[in-house]
Amino acid sequence: MPIFSYFRRPSTVLAGIIVTALLLAAVVQAQPSSDSKAADSPSGNSQELRENSNNIREQAVKVFLDVSRRYQEYIKTEIQFVNYVRDRKEAEIHIMMTDQPTGSGGREYTLSFIGQYAYDGQSDTLKCTTLQMDTDELRRRKLTRTIKLGLMRYVAKTPLKEYLSINYHRDDERDEVVDNWNYWVFNLNMRSRLNGEESQKEISVDTSVSADRVTPFWKISFRASADYDYESYETEERKISSTKRSREFRGLVVKSLTEHWSYGGYCEYNSSIYRNTDDSYNIAPAIEFNVFPYSESTRREFRFLYRMGYTNISYYEETFFGKMKEDLFDENLSMTYEIKEKWGSVRTTLEGSHYFHNFSKNRIELFNDINIRIVEGLTLDLFGSVTMLRDQLSLPKEGATEDEVLLHQQELATDYDYFAFIGLRYTFGSIYSNVVNPRFGGRRRYYD
Repeated sequence: MPIFSYFRRPSTVLAGIIVTALLLAAVVQAQPSSDSKAADSPSGNSQELRENSNNIREQAVKVFLDVSRRYQEYIKTEIQFVNYVRDRKEAEIHIMMTDQPTGSGGREYTLSFIGQYAYDGQSDTLKCTTLQMDTDELRRRKLTRTIKLGLMRYVAKTPLKEYLSINYHRDDERDEVVDNWNYWVFNLNMRSRLNGEESQKEISVDTSVSADRVTPFWKISFRASADYDYESYETEERKISSTKRSREFRGLVVKSLTEHWSYGGYCEYNSSIYRNTDDSYNIAPAIEFNVFPYSESTRREFRFLYRMGYTNISYYEETFFGKMKEDLFDENLSMTYEIKEKWGSVRTTLEGSHYFHNFSKNRIELFNDINIRIVEGLTLDLFGSVTMLRDQLSLPKEGATEDEVLLHQQELATDYDYFAFIGLRYTFGSIYSNVVNPRFGGRRRYYD
């Protein structure tokens, strides 16, 4: 058969292309790498160099990153002179990140470098501050730079120190910055939502304005908000509609006294159809004691907060106790314990309050948020709250209609409420996690 007639058959041509591609792939796969070529060359001993390089890398510091997952891939990509492990018990350095908001709307990150095994007792703490207007790129760059600085003392004791260099970049001298706003930060927010279909619709509008000033000696915060929600549902028999409106103002002034004591006060105003409150004004001086110094607040706190308040309140409807308005005096004591360690974190708040005119009108609330690393790869998450209610003074005398109950339009009488959550997370496999591969995008992040 002539060779040209052979190529006239499409199936034969396709088979030939496939065979050719497979042969080319096999040839490429069989090609020695540049490292292998260098090893075979008379002048090269790169195989030996590569083995030495692997031995040096094995001696790199083992690091466990206890930081937000949104930053972990970036940190691993930018800091490649350590070995990252998946289990904290395998790590020589446990890097734990905690954070708290700053007065300007940014965040202060505290990075604790906790030494283990050969570095036991060699721990350090560095801080990094980001601004409210910082992009995510700027935040992660600042965090990564701070982590690099913190790791230097440990890497300096390994063979990898020979491959590191330290540079100093000094900006031109600048004039002292003058804060024309005197540490005040303002926020304006407005949100609206429209949702509907043929037989139902929902409209919601929320607005708020806030002003905050935070210094080492003073903490001042004011916030005002207004909410409007409308819902309607149509059935074959009737149309059900619900309207809820609320207005609120909250003020807080706190003065720092010592590393353990502070005092201040609250002032509040609120109006809510749901809570049958036409107008309510409250003022409450307060004092707080922290067993641990406030400077350690990102790692541990044990605070006792006591406040005594006066409330002048008027109602939309006559209450179950036959009141349209009344003056109330109350007191409140809360205890909060929070700790963040290598094994996890715990935050617990126990709070109790009562009215002076009738001590039976009281409330006790307990909140728990616990995160525990049980064993390698296994983490237990627990959250729960329970409240014992005896102080619902604003409940309407007439009670709630069926529509108001179904649409959550009015607060209902209850002796208690509760909420609980429990979760287990288990990860297993290789303890090392140095490799970052961004192909086809990353995993969806439901945890940030």
